[in-house]
Amino acid sequence: MAVKVEELLTADINQPARYLGNELGATHKPWDGALVRWVLTYPEVYEVGASNLGHIILYNILNAGPRQLCDRAYLPAPDLAAKLRSTKTPLFAVESRRSLTEFDILGFSLSYELGATNILEMLDLAGIPLTWQERATNPQNGQIPLIFAGGQTATSNPEPYADFFDFIALGDGEELLPEIGLILAEGKTNNLSREALLLDLAQIPGVYVPQFYDMAADGSVHPNRPQVPERILRRVATPIPAYSIGLVPYVQTVHDRLTVEIRRGCTRGCRFCQPGMLTRPARDVEPQQVVEAIEQGMQATGHSEFSLLSLSCSDYLALPAVGMEIKNRLKDKNISLSLPSQRVDRFDDNIADILGGTRQGGLTFAPEAGSQRMRDIVNKGLTNEELLRGVKTAVDRGWDKIKLYFMIGLPGETDFDVLGIAETVRWLHRECRIDGRRGLTFNLTISNFTPKPHTPFQWHSVSTAEFSRKQKLLKEEFRGMRGVKVNYTDVRISAMEDFVGRGDRRLAAVVRRAWELGAGMDAWWESLDKAYKAWTQAIDESGLTWKYRQVESGEWNLFEKEEEKEEGSSATDSVTDVTDVTDVTDVSSMSVGRRKKEEGREIKEDFPNSSDLPLSPSPTLPLSPSPSLPLSLDQALPWDHLDTGIDKNWLKIDLQKALEAATVPDCSFEGCSRCGVCGTDFGHNVVVDALPIPEFAGEFVPNTERKQRVRVWFGKVGDMALVGHLDLIRLFDRVVRRADLPISFTGGFHPNPRISLANALPLGVTSTGEIADFELTESIDIESFREKLAAKLPANIPIYKVESIDLKAPSANQLLEAAEYVITVAVGGSLTENGELDHENSAPVSVAPDANWEAWVKTIAETEAFWRVHTTKSGKTKDVNLRDRLHKLELVEQKPDSTSAKSATSEGRAVLRFTGSCRSDGNLLKPEHIVFMLEQVSQQEIQLLQVQRSQLILGYG
Repeated sequence: MAVKVEELLTADINQPARYLGNELGATHKPWDGALVRWVLTYPEVYEVGASNLGHIILYNILNAGPRQLCDRAYLPAPDLAAKLRSTKTPLFAVESRRSLTEFDILGFSLSYELGATNILEMLDLAGIPLTWQERATNPQNGQIPLIFAGGQTATSNPEPYADFFDFIALGDGEELLPEIGLILAEGKTNNLSREALLLDLAQIPGVYVPQFYDMAADGSVHPNRPQVPERILRRVATPIPAYSIGLVPYVQTVHDRLTVEIRRGCTRGCRFCQPGMLTRPARDVEPQQVVEAIEQGMQATGHSEFSLLSLSCSDYLALPAVGMEIKNRLKDKNISLSLPSQRVDRFDDNIADILGGTRQGGLTFAPEAGSQRMRDIVNKGLTNEELLRGVKTAVDRGWDKIKLYFMIGLPGETDFDVLGIAETVRWLHRECRIDGRRGLTFNLTISNFTPKPHTPFQWHSVSTAEFSRKQKLLKEEFRGMRGVKVNYTDVRISAMEDFVGRGDRRLAAVVRRAWELGAGMDAWWESLDKAYKAWTQAIDESGLTWKYRQVESGEWNLFEKEEEKEEGSSATDSVTDVTDVTDVTDVSSMSVGRRKKEEGREIKEDFPNSSDLPLSPSPTLPLSPSPSLPLSLDQALPWDHLDTGIDKNWLKIDLQKALEAATVPDCSFEGCSRCGVCGTDFGHNVVVDALPIPEFAGEFVPNTERKQRVRVWFGKVGDMALVGHLDLIRLFDRVVRRADLPISFTGGFHPNPRISLANALPLGVTSTGEIADFELTESIDIESFREKLAAKLPANIPIYKVESIDLKAPSANQLLEAAEYVITVAVGGSLTENGELDHENSAPVSVAPDANWEAWVKTIAETEAFWRVHTTKSGKTKDVNLRDRLHKLELVEQKPDSTSAKSATSEGRAVLRFTGSCRSDGNLLKPEHIVFMLEQVSQQEIQLLQVQRSQLILGYG
């Protein structure tokens, strides 16, 4: 039987604050005032979904619309999912706590090939039929919300998931979703059927309704009725930074900062990069909009960090000027800026200036390949000289940790190129060494290349067997190399991504069966073995094992082998040989420090001097000047009916250039590459020129002055009891920033605000007696301080008292002596019946059979010792007399348990008040200790139902 959501959100589940829906920025629009009710459902745990910028932007835009309401839902963690299933309670939206079936439309973000199993999990938990076919034939289909997906994977190739969605939203959603909302409102007003409503939606550019299209034998997709377009247009919108300001979660999320987009789209033309192809044209945001959004957003959210987001931030030419302007404006706020992976060739002193500060983070660059030839093949546009210059600049400016991204399995790659990754890192280590300083540390992530739709490499075939072999080569090469940490993407993940990512509608049955077999949370390492087994079994059962085997061994290779060229064979011949994977030479036995030999050519491992750059193209591995492209490039693809703007013929031409290792310039800054995007439907590149860089106003200097200490007595009531202690500390930090209070900072490299909580309150416990100390850089009127702080605190953190305290006085934590609690307890049955009697720790007392709560409390008061073994944080054990820690215990209220037929004298519930030790040295009496003592004197199982801390008691001497 379904239960109230509030009964499920308890302290016994992990991070219950994930599901409260009471974050700063949550909208909570009136239910009855909305005509169309949305849920944006993110198929990952809250910590991932709530910090996703697209999720935040669309949530804000939809709630800004008249008569539109947007709530949110996230994939519940396994503990809550189990509770939902065991109680038959449907999955709910976090703000209204209504079942998802009560809404009109659910929108899922599909940004990852294997994420669809999480979507099926959420639909199942909500009690919604999984496929559009099941929903259409369900007698209650008028009460079932429309289910749609958006996001990069949905835009790229929705066919493997087409059966699960009523429609797909292609491309940017800022303008598309409000248009969908208008059609839904009109459809509800006119009481349209589900099919008629979907037909109306299909007229909106960017809306793809799979049930109105059929798959041909070759995997291509065509309309099955004349009212829908043959090809569906990808939507393009202009970024609006103001909508980035929104949710501020209480729990720490993956991206725990304010994020503002500065540039959408990338025209660098990296041939492996799907986002770069699917987000064209490039659109720079006006610098003034960025600066204002950051300044207003940091004040509104209280974040201590912000990030400027783009596929390539360094290509936003105004970045140094914008970054410096923001840094100057927020100079006194102890705020830091982070950037995602940057173009190492554009990293210079100007960018280093805006990143430096008291909390200098790491840097991330993506050379992608270990040789110049491979970087030219993928059109990375990066030379060895530029790579060295960028890394040297970082080292000169104080960075000693740099993250580098590389890929293996790229088209045309040889062992020479793979080993070049290690050679490049070794070379950078040597060239960037500075005497007298700590050595440079590289953190490498080496991914397995998986071809993506809508890229020039979409026709390429990978081999997971080759991935494994090349990883082994690199592990041998990196063994013993100091200052390097290497992480490898699991080959099984890459195999599943490639198999599903370029599949057709036949894979819907595989995805569903994989979910039924337990494939979920696929991006999380702890579930990988289970997920992989489920996927492979689902593939076997579907009869598509032959296709998966091609992923393991490689169907064919775009690059002809050198041996075949010598024999006069053509590239087309190599395509038909399933065993013809990338040309390789087994050099696994070659060790560091030796001279290597590949393809008959000796390669010296160490460069004789710094002018010798690593791994120039091998003369024994020439590429044909104009090899023929395989005939299979003309075959239909499952995503050909999606009009992303990229001309398929241009992709073929660019692939030809890759075969010739020819690079193509960035069309945002040089000539047009004729990709087909620019025009009426998609717009044109919008590039903001570089601006004058403001004069640097200086780094943040923490104000460590202490002019006043303010002590605050506050409560933690209602659902705020489910917010953990560390999250509460972060909350106070943000509240002080939003209230603009003159907080003092600690010194050192990582200055923190001087805010001290007297004692950590256990999760799930309410309180009306918490204490916090605030130290300020200037004296402030106590009432003014109280008003400013209270105005920014959540309603369920009330302030009871505020006092000014002598700066020389001990802190509340140092003065803490005791705590008073009020607890509700109940009898759960005989300990001997339940097999839980603890003879070793039993108290030497005898209790009459007719004992009741009053007698038990009296017995505890009269008993001198209750011994219990205590284990310290270091693992040591010692015997503790809990009675010494109990100052006072009294019975407040006693009442029979309405669910029990036993006598009220020894059964039922009781409310007790106790005062016990609560010192910072670990001398504590917890509510669980009172339960232990009650069990010893009653020989009954005692259940702890509710806990409230009513006050903390300070000892002023």
